[in-house]
Amino acid sequence: MRRLLAVTSILALSITATAVAQTRDVRAAAGSITSADVRRRINIIADDSMGGRDTPSPGLEKTAQYVADEFKRFGLKPAGENGTWFQRYTISRRKIDPAGSHVGLMGNGVHAHADLSKDARFVFGSVPEQEVFGPAFLLGGPLSPEAVKSLDLKGKAIIAVIDYTKPLVQGQLQTLGALLEQGVAGVLIISNRDSATFAQRVASQAQLRIGVDGMTSGSPVVEAHERALGEALQTAGVDLNQVRASEALVARDVPGLTVGFGLKEQVLESVTAPNTIGMIEGTDPVLKKEYLVYSAHMDHVGMSPASGCQPKGGDSICNGADDDASGTVGVMELAEAYAQKGVRPKRSVLFMTVSGEEKGLWGSQYFSEHPTVPVEQIVADINIDMIGRNWPDTIVAIGKEHSDLGATLNMVTARHPELRMAAIDDRWPEENFYFRSDHFNFARKGVPILFFFNGVHPDYHQVSDSPDKIDTEKLSRIAQLVFYLGQEIANAPSRPKWNPESYDKIVEKKGVS
Repeated sequence: MRRLLAVTSILALSITATAVAQTRDVRAAAGSITSADVRRRINIIADDSMGGRDTPSPGLEKTAQYVADEFKRFGLKPAGENGTWFQRYTISRRKIDPAGSHVGLMGNGVHAHADLSKDARFVFGSVPEQEVFGPAFLLGGPLSPEAVKSLDLKGKAIIAVIDYTKPLVQGQLQTLGALLEQGVAGVLIISNRDSATFAQRVASQAQLRIGVDGMTSGSPVVEAHERALGEALQTAGVDLNQVRASEALVARDVPGLTVGFGLKEQVLESVTAPNTIGMIEGTDPVLKKEYLVYSAHMDHVGMSPASGCQPKGGDSICNGADDDASGTVGVMELAEAYAQKGVRPKRSVLFMTVSGEEKGLWGSQYFSEHPTVPVEQIVADINIDMIGRNWPDTIVAIGKEHSDLGATLNMVTARHPELRMAAIDDRWPEENFYFRSDHFNFARKGVPILFFFNGVHPDYHQVSDSPDKIDTEKLSRIAQLVFYLGQEIANAPSRPKWNPESYDKIVEKKGVS
C-alpha cells in the first residue's frame, strides 16, 4: 500500500510539474509578442515602398512574400496550394456581351425572348458558363425579404413584376438579394420603365466589371422590358397590370412556363492575387485534423487619387498602418508565439493573411469557396482588422453574442488582468461591421467567429493612416490576449458552438452559396 501511495504521489507530482511547465511555456510564448517587434513589422508593411498594398499590386506581392518568409523562419508548415505558402485567385476585368446574351420564355404555347442589346439588361449576380433554365415562379405586389424567405424557391426562375411608375421602396430592392439567397435559377424583372430611361439602363450594362473567378456570387438578375415579353406572359396567364395593382403579395407558380438565361461576357484582362497561409500542426492525433484560424487582411487601398483617399501635401500613398497592417502584424506575432517551445495546442492552427478585403472580401471569400483544409473542420476564426488605434485599454470583439466564443473570451480576459485589456461588445451595431470584414466569409459557412476591431478614426482610408500613429504597446497586449484565447479554443475538448438563433440568421442554407 505504501509503495502504491508513493507511486501515486510521484505521478501526481509529475503531472503538476508538467502543468506548471506548460503554463510557464505559454506565458513565455505570450511574452514573445512585444511592442518593439510590432513596431518593426508595422514599419515594414506600411512603408511607402509597399505603395499602399492595393489588390493587385507589386506592394501586395512584396507583403505576401514577407509574411511567407517570416512564417518559414518561425518553422510553420506551408498551408497554401500545392505545398506552397500561397493560395492565388484570379481577378478578371469583364463586361457583358449584349449581342450574345438573351433571356427567354418557353413552354405552354409560349416562345419569346428579349435580347440584351435592346430589350433587356444584366443587373447583377453571376454570369453562368452556359444557359440556365428554371420553372417560372411569379412574384409581385408588396415585395419584402421576409415574405420571400418563407417560400420554397430553390431552382426556380423568378419573374418579378415591379411597377417603375411608382417610387421604389427599400424592401423591394432588398428582396432581390433575398431571392438569390434562396438558390433560385435566376431572377427576371419585368420592367415598365419609360423607353428613354430603359435605353440608358441598357447602355450602362456595357461598363466594365471586376471580380474574382471561381466564386459563386449568386444567380443572374436580368431586367427585361414588357414590350418584349408582355404578350408572351399574357398568353401564359399572367396579367401584368393586375399583378402591379395587387395590394397583397402575389406568389405562385406559372404552370408549364420555363425561363432561360443565356448570358455571355468578355474577359478583357486577368491577373492573380495572393493569400498567404501557414500552419502549426496540432499535437493530438485526432484533434489535429481540426483547425483554429487566425486571419487578417494584408491589402489596403493603394495610392491616391485612384484609391479614393485624398493626397495631402506631397503624400499620395495610403499606407494603411492600422487598416490592416496592424492585423497582419498581429497574425505574424501570433504565429511566432505559437512556434515557441511547449505551446503547440491539440488542434492545428492556421495563420492566414488575405488580400482583396478592400475590394469586397475577395481573398477570404475565395478561401471559403476553395479552402486548403476542409472548411467543416475549421472550429473557429479569429479575425483581426484594425487593432492599433483609439482606446489604450479596450478592444471591441464583434460577434460575442453569436456563439459561446463570447463566454470563452470573457473567461480568458478575466484570467489575465495583467494585460489591462477589456474586450467589449459591438459598440456600433448600426454600422453592420459584422458583415464587413473577412470573418464573415467564415461565418456564412458555419464557422463561429470573433472579430477584434478598434473602430475607425479620422485617418481611416487616408494617407495619414501612418505607422507613427500606431499604439504598438496596446497592439501587443491585444495580440497576447488573442494568443491566450486561441490556446483555450485549440485545446478545448469540444468545438465552439453557435447560438441557434444566430446560426439560423447568419449561416447559409445547405446547397445555397
